[in-house]
Amino acid sequence: MKSTVRPVFSVLLFISFVVPLICRLIFRRGLSSFELETYVIGSRPPAFVFNSTLLKFASVDLGERQSKRDIDQLLEANFGGPRAYRTYATWRRFNHYDKKARPSNSFPVTFRSPAFYRHWLDFRRSLSSWVRKKQLTTEIMPELVRLIKAPIDRQNGFVGSDKKYSACAVVGNSGILLNSAYGKLIDSHEIVIRLNNARTDNHESKVGSKTNISFINSNILHLCAGREGCFCHPYGPNVPTIMYICQPVHFMDYTICNKSHKSPLLITDPNFDALCSRIVKYYSVKRFMEVTGKSMEEWSSAHEGPLFHYSSGMQAVMLAIGICDKVSIFGFGKSPSAKHHYHTNQKNELGLHDYEAEYDFYYDLIARPQRIPFLSDKFKKHHFCIRWTSQRIWPTA
Repeated sequence: MKSTVRPVFSVLLFISFVVPLICRLIFRRGLSSFELETYVIGSRPPAFVFNSTLLKFASVDLGERQSKRDIDQLLEANFGGPRAYRTYATWRRFNHYDKKARPSNSFPVTFRSPAFYRHWLDFRRSLSSWVRKKQLTTEIMPELVRLIKAPIDRQNGFVGSDKKYSACAVVGNSGILLNSAYGKLIDSHEIVIRLNNARTDNHESKVGSKTNISFINSNILHLCAGREGCFCHPYGPNVPTIMYICQPVHFMDYTICNKSHKSPLLITDPNFDALCSRIVKYYSVKRFMEVTGKSMEEWSSAHEGPLFHYSSGMQAVMLAIGICDKVSIFGFGKSPSAKHHYHTNQKNELGLHDYEAEYDFYYDLIARPQRIPFLSDKFKKHHFCIRWTSQRIWPTA
């Protein structure tokens, strides 16, 4: 009996020694290559000690006060502010304007149709529910399977399960994809997540053609809402859409367009939004101080203050690690010779995003998740398997 057990024990001991060594070698090689394709699977180092002052600063949402004012006005049906009025006024199908009759605020008098009031009740209910949920919890990541995957599974006729998807590809919109040929590799994943309705036509060999989840910001839906039937389905009407809210008034777009969607139109949990916001602000402030040598108090003026926000791509990556066992990231990164988006002629980045800080986050997500703030320790203890295919040269240190 002992002679049978010894060889098995020796094999197991050999595997436990060799596998971590191979992972370490692959990781080091990936850091020094032009294309970073890194897999990290294994136990985590000891907890990282964070700068408490930086954590506190990153926890403050500079736009929260204005957002609360906007929400209070909307719930009271007060559309008198110019910003809210301009957004709301696009709903011409529900309103008629008397240009001759102008009150003191100089806006034309609005006569609302009966259809408006039917949608108004749904709008108020949706916005109120969203506001009530808005309280930061560090345990939101494990909830994403229930909040996002379960409704999609039900739509597809599957029994709800607490298991994650096996392998997901998050396809960014960077122009660096035009110099690639990842189409077949992207389509080989169980789930492909695309951003902000970026079209794949004529780019299939580079970005693939398969789409299982459309991830957008509410500004995209607002543009779609002006179309007949709220058409917002470049990947087909059966592809589910997940959306985060940029402005509270966009709940009106959601209220109306949700009725025309065959597939689920899901809004991200506000706690998930808050988590993403804090993480990105932390990395942006940290990078700002390291690069410029200035204080964190000076960060706001350099990054548009209350308008500063995470990108759609960053939140899509966060979503993927919550609902997928393995995540591959494509089209995240940039090159001086590449367009900002592969499918548009946009050259410049948006000032309200800090892409370089988000790249630092992706690097930590792959190599050292213990350095990521605000994520619960319970979630960090899970094994990550992340691959980032990017045309960006990383430092070897």
